[in-house]
Amino acid sequence: MTQFPEKLEGLHVHLVGAKGTGMTALAEILKKRGAILTGSDVADVFYTDSILHSLGVELFENFDKNNLPLSTDIVIHSAAYSREGNPELKAATYRGIPIFSYPEVLGALSLHSRSAGIAGVNGKTTTAALSGILIKALGLPAMVLAGSAISNFDDRCTLVQGETYFIAETCEYRKHFLNFKPTWIVLTSVESDHQDYFPTYESIRDAFVEYVLSLPLNGVLIFCADQKGAVEVADLVLQKRKDIKYVEYGFLAHGKYRIRDFQTKAGVNTFILGENSFPIRIHLPGKHLVQDAVAAIALVEQIYETEKSKTFEESEWNSIVEALATFRGSKRRSEIIGEYEKILIMDDYGHHPTAIKTTIEGIKKFWPHRRLVVDFMSHTYTRTIALQDDFVSSLDNADSILLHKIYASAREQPVSGFSGKTLYEKLCEHRPELFPIDLEKDNREKMITCYKNKTREDKKGFIAYVDEPLEALNLLINLLQPGDIFLTLGAGDNWKLAKALAERLDKKPATSK
Repeated sequence: MTQFPEKLEGLHVHLVGAKGTGMTALAEILKKRGAILTGSDVADVFYTDSILHSLGVELFENFDKNNLPLSTDIVIHSAAYSREGNPELKAATYRGIPIFSYPEVLGALSLHSRSAGIAGVNGKTTTAALSGILIKALGLPAMVLAGSAISNFDDRCTLVQGETYFIAETCEYRKHFLNFKPTWIVLTSVESDHQDYFPTYESIRDAFVEYVLSLPLNGVLIFCADQKGAVEVADLVLQKRKDIKYVEYGFLAHGKYRIRDFQTKAGVNTFILGENSFPIRIHLPGKHLVQDAVAAIALVEQIYETEKSKTFEESEWNSIVEALATFRGSKRRSEIIGEYEKILIMDDYGHHPTAIKTTIEGIKKFWPHRRLVVDFMSHTYTRTIALQDDFVSSLDNADSILLHKIYASAREQPVSGFSGKTLYEKLCEHRPELFPIDLEKDNREKMITCYKNKTREDKKGFIAYVDEPLEALNLLINLLQPGDIFLTLGAGDNWKLAKALAERLDKKPATSK
């Protein structure tokens, strides 16, 4: 197989599926290494469009063999597209142009640095982002690749201030992370997911075990002691590899990365780490954010020790505390869109029941006196069917709920007899205290009026179903109240509803007193 070149200066690289977050992050790194970039994707506008345009990437908004420039030296494609099915990849094969998948290129980059892979069903992006702000604060010669735009990275997906070390999110789907060659692995969580490829928990667990076993002699596993699956993987690996250094972190951890004295007040999470005496503050909601921050601290201290031959001292801790206090999050991770008419609008990518539950709980504790209206769009039929009861219970702490159709993956077909409406019906049965509003019915205005009257009487929350997210905009204008938090959750396109709501409220005339 052709090796991905280490030097890219002047090479023309064409990106198939360029708008994906991972591909956009890769484009940033390739551009910094001197590559000439073109790309193609669907016409839908994503936040990555602006990043790609700022990089000077010429984008084709379709897939066509004629998009492939004559000067192309290399083609890189998102894992969502196959060489057999995509016309540009077929053309590249016919022309003899070297083709690499995104996971393969990530693996090639990991060979040219001492690398750290962030792995887990939940928490990868935030842990990578937090690692990046610590790398930046400590001035370490490293580059970081996160699966989203990070505010502290100037709204880019990467941080590059050297190439001695490389920290990247590594994905478990189809065992893509086995392409990556890490010295360190951070393991945040292991749970059942990607049921189209991992039909059982044991199958996905074993994939993580295989990844950790790929560590070199005396490699390091940093794992969450609070998460049952991560602990199980660590235990299974320990039976086979005594040379690996095991570093645990979390509320149940022993040693220097044990989280203690955790407190949540409006607008801030505070905790103390290990035997330290000083408080560390994070101004974003969620206990899981604290766990991710400690994972980042543990990883960066390992890298710092490799680079400086010493562990953190007072000056380094001061830099860490200051950096974490300035963390403003990442795109689609508890992202605050804005506050309009005293309604706080947020968006989060959480699409696994555990992530949904922890995100909602974190927001409720952060703003305990505000009503939380959650808009959830489930992603993939296989995941929704396999975890349907978990999805239902994950929304328990939402005060009101809005649901939509299932956002199907390009790799699957709709399943007869199961839809987003099925989830709505299950939630209506599970949460009988919520007022049901099915806006596919003809009497929608009557139902909204009825709900408003009920609200005056007993403050009852609602549960609504609207097939397409943007069709729910008028419903929200009618039902949201000053003081509410409106949160879009999921890996679908319901984030567009949060954006549309913000735009509508921002243009709405101020209410007279």
